[in-house]
Amino acid sequence: MDTIASLFSFITTPVSWVIVQFHSLYGAIFGPDTGWAWGLSIVSLVVLIRICLIPLFVKQIKSTRGMQALQPKMKAIQERYKSDKQRQSEEMMKLYKETGTNPLSSCLPIIAQSPFFFALYHVLSAIANGQTKGYIDKPLLESAQKAHIFGAPLAAKFLDSSDKVAALGATLTDVRIVTAVMIIMMSASQFYTQRQLMTKNVDMSVKTPFMQQQKMLMYVFPVMFAVMGVNFPVGVLVYWLTTNVWTMGQQMFVIHRNPTPGSQAQSGLLERMQKHLIAHGSTRTRHQRSIIKGVASKETKDRNEAERKFITTLSKAGLVAQADGTVEKSDAAVAAEAEGVSLADAAPKRQQPKRQTKAKRQTGAAQTGAPQAGQAQAGASKAAETPAETEVAGADEKTSLEKSEPQEGDSKPDGKPASRNARQAKPGQRKGQQRPKHPSKK
Repeated sequence: MDTIASLFSFITTPVSWVIVQFHSLYGAIFGPDTGWAWGLSIVSLVVLIRICLIPLFVKQIKSTRGMQALQPKMKAIQERYKSDKQRQSEEMMKLYKETGTNPLSSCLPIIAQSPFFFALYHVLSAIANGQTKGYIDKPLLESAQKAHIFGAPLAAKFLDSSDKVAALGATLTDVRIVTAVMIIMMSASQFYTQRQLMTKNVDMSVKTPFMQQQKMLMYVFPVMFAVMGVNFPVGVLVYWLTTNVWTMGQQMFVIHRNPTPGSQAQSGLLERMQKHLIAHGSTRTRHQRSIIKGVASKETKDRNEAERKFITTLSKAGLVAQADGTVEKSDAAVAAEAEGVSLADAAPKRQQPKRQTKAKRQTGAAQTGAPQAGQAQAGASKAAETPAETEVAGADEKTSLEKSEPQEGDSKPDGKPASRNARQAKPGQRKGQQRPKHPSKK
């Protein structure tokens, strides 16, 4: 860890300067040698960095949603070129370029704040070793070594020896209890952040490998933090716990205000909005108008289940979502108000057909069958009117069949007698040699 931190030594001086400035502010309130002054200085450093990273966080959200939308196309490319990995990679890059999506954008906040994290680790390691670093001069070094957070020195680690902890003015038990609690809180906050992303802000109608990867990271990241946390000083644990809590709160805000389409969070947001619209009949904020505008601008086939339910519920309440994001009363609701009745009373009610008795059903069936019987009798009388013609036609047909069948002893046209073993053609069959049937059809 010290080797990696040394690679970011170029940013150590700016980070130490920011900490010193915050320490001078909080030191005037809580005292320069207290853990509150140094701890709040680290927390303020995190807040300042995360505020600067908000544009990257917004880009991360857009990239993550873009990746979710591309998962069906990516899966199709993988199945089409599963035997040609090079062509598969080319098609993937072409898809990213056409849609303007960058897979690395989802990691931008972590990558951007990594230099600050390692720079802070470098500063705190120097304090633990009694070395000045950047703007941390000797008086500030002595003040930081005296600072304790719940009994644990700012530069102490979970794996430090008892002699090193005693040199910082603390006991090994206090250090391990404080660091263990902070590591558990750090891992739990990371797990909850990833879990709420997977359970509330993911389009559940699309099942893709990307969701499986995110689900795996939900369990991998907390374990990584727990393993790496034993090597972090208390000050670094304060830094990382603060940034995890910030990420969790920031994500909760985004899920509550701007959830992913088709997710559970979007369904909850639309339900809250429809209750407000039914109660007040109008939108309250610009944010609500933008959401309604996005739903109303879609065609019915393009809306997901939550959006269709939202439009249907408003329609039943006599409201219609407009393309500009506002809602207006429907014509039926206006007519009902003019008549002084409710919308439910004004709507035409569907009448169910009365159930007939068994006697009526039998009577109806008999009446229906009577014309059919008459038609049958008419056909029979028509057939009976020409018996002579029928008999003559039958006789002619029989005569023609008798002529067509070769009799035993008859001769062929070439003068040769017909073979007795030759198969005689029956009415409706083809004359001549017949193809033998399959053994299974005999």
